[in-house]
Amino acid sequence: MRQFTAWLRRRDPGLAAMRRAARTAVVMPSLFALCTQVFHAPVTGTYAAFGAFAMLLLVEYTGPVMQRLRAHAALGAAWLVLVSLGTLASRSVWVATAATLVVGFVVLFSGVVSSVLAGASTSLLLAFILPVSSPAPLTQLPDRLIGVVLAAGTSMIALWLLGARTQADPLSAPAARVCRAAAVQLRTDADYFTGRAAGPAFGECRACAQETRSSTQNLRQAFTATPYRPTSLSTGSRALVRLIDELTWLSAILVEAAPAVEDRSSGTRQSSVVRGAAATVLERAAEMLDDPRVTPDRLRAGVEQLRHALTTLEDGAVERLPIPDGGSGGRRGLGTLVDSLDVTFRAQEVGFVVLQIASNVDIARTADHRSWPDRLLGREPGSTAGSLASAAERAAAHVEPHSIWLHNSIRGAIGLGVGIALANVTGVQHGFWITLGTLSVLRSNALSTGQKVFRALGGTLAGSLLGAGLLQLIGHDTTVLWILLPVAVMAAGVVPAAISFAAGQAAFTLTLVILFDIAKPADLSVVLFRIEDIALGCAVSLVVGLLFWPRGASAALAGALAEAYVASARYVLGAVGYAVSCCTFRPETVERPQEGRRAAAAARRLDDAFRTYLAERGAKDVSLCETTTLITGVVGLRLAADAVLELWRRAPGGRPLEDRAAAQRALLGMAERVFQWYESLAEGLENEGPVPEPLESDREHSARLVQAVRRELRDADARAAGTGIRLIWTGDHLEAVRRLQSPIAAAAGHADARVA
Repeated sequence: MRQFTAWLRRRDPGLAAMRRAARTAVVMPSLFALCTQVFHAPVTGTYAAFGAFAMLLLVEYTGPVMQRLRAHAALGAAWLVLVSLGTLASRSVWVATAATLVVGFVVLFSGVVSSVLAGASTSLLLAFILPVSSPAPLTQLPDRLIGVVLAAGTSMIALWLLGARTQADPLSAPAARVCRAAAVQLRTDADYFTGRAAGPAFGECRACAQETRSSTQNLRQAFTATPYRPTSLSTGSRALVRLIDELTWLSAILVEAAPAVEDRSSGTRQSSVVRGAAATVLERAAEMLDDPRVTPDRLRAGVEQLRHALTTLEDGAVERLPIPDGGSGGRRGLGTLVDSLDVTFRAQEVGFVVLQIASNVDIARTADHRSWPDRLLGREPGSTAGSLASAAERAAAHVEPHSIWLHNSIRGAIGLGVGIALANVTGVQHGFWITLGTLSVLRSNALSTGQKVFRALGGTLAGSLLGAGLLQLIGHDTTVLWILLPVAVMAAGVVPAAISFAAGQAAFTLTLVILFDIAKPADLSVVLFRIEDIALGCAVSLVVGLLFWPRGASAALAGALAEAYVASARYVLGAVGYAVSCCTFRPETVERPQEGRRAAAAARRLDDAFRTYLAERGAKDVSLCETTTLITGVVGLRLAADAVLELWRRAPGGRPLEDRAAAQRALLGMAERVFQWYESLAEGLENEGPVPEPLESDREHSARLVQAVRRELRDADARAAGTGIRLIWTGDHLEAVRRLQSPIAAAAGHADARVA
């Protein structure tokens, strides 16, 4: 009861589950009664009841009501196709098994394309499993299809009449608080650095920085500490997940950008303008996160102002350069030069990350207003690629050996196929439940599957005993059974989320006992068959889990982290190569590095691995805090590479290669050194080996870089001086990537210790 009360306090997920259960409790018994009692069509009633169950309880689409109605209409059409295929395939054991393998894989793997398909995967599998595991003559197909049509039509009516507005994502509010805290810190720092005596005190700046860190920690806890997944698989929710990583990265940057000592003279007017514009963007992003009805116009206007401020910062940096001479003061001049550029670099780095945050907030809030084809195929708002191209790119990112989604799809398809074959070979009376038992308990590793097996069997046994007691007490008084059926359906919908999987199995078993006894009064053998079938399905899941993924999601997460680090570090190396090319050639003539797409694909696979890791029950090898640090490191690498590309987007180019050869060699040497460290880190993560020590600051390459661009910084040509500044800032991005190594190495070292 305490757990149920705590679940109800989590208002959004609790009320959403109760609404779905209430709609199902109204529609499912009504359809079953209409078909069995009025029209005396038990086959139609069975498919109508299970169709309503799958369409109302197992699926929850987001967005406006009309979008959700279109999604349910498409789901009903898919049910008609799958029921027809399942009925045709059920006439032969081998055809049924092969068809289950193919359909199971296609349905499960298609979830990578969009949230519409991912959210409907269990419902779609049920549409095929129900007929393929129940062989029947083709003359029954019309009755089955009529039941599906009744279920789809009634479900849409119930959604129209009883559907409430989509609840806000539980991450939105804490993300908005981080945006506001960061905005306050940026404004405070900007006022402090202007040097005005009436400005904020040094202690006030440090207090604002602490508030930003505290808000960020609360946001991370909202994502990792809840027993339910705090976001769905929708495009908007995925944008919010990326937003968490970017806000975490912004918090880390603001710690370094905040005043470390009491010195009001270390800022510039242009850098203060950038901080102020970034604060405005964050405040407007917070408004959109708090209220989905706010239009993105104000946010987009703020983004344009921030871009203009960044351009002014880059152009004005040339005018403020302290020019080092070649005399005895040259070394001091170089130091002053680097310090001056470091101030503007910090502002430029903050501005770029805020632009990324604004982009994700814009995507998160406009995703629900896409057209139906775009939602179905997972095309992001504002994407230049077509819907089919977006779907193909997303699916192609998972057609490789390390994809968690590919593993899940193959394992799930094989488990379902074996369940169908076993049901036909053993000749049990209710083979459908073997396959359903396989699907319900199959998890990412043998341990988790084993835990689900015991919960499933325990819940089934408890529900069966309760059902047996009710049947003995009530007998075959159908009036009482009809009264109890909606209550049992409501419990089956609420209990799994509110209490536990085992309690859900008990409620579901009780519902089936009542349903079967109403349709065809029988003795307690239906209870025994239910236990037998679930036990066989659990055994299939356990064997498949042992054969295909004995190490589980922890090992898969380590592999996905290793792959993401290598791909992201290679992206950084490619971005530096792009910058080096832009020194000589104009940016529009230089091909952008393709490593960015591969890094993005690896990051998507890492996201899926992390979700699977969070979903696994049992003890975790690595704490969520350390895992979060490792994942944030991947985000930092990709953002650094993106920032380098954006930095060189307006580079003038046009200088002979020999004029900048020394600077190019210095940058490439720094990038290669950083890449090799992250490659060694990835090897240690994947093979549970030692973690490399963080690199020391690359003073030699940095000095060579400054010396190499010294002549250009003294050049009267502003274009040449601008290129020199970009070279220095590119080196600063590499230095920021190097500073990431200390927290990453610490988290990875703790992970190794736990595993060992």
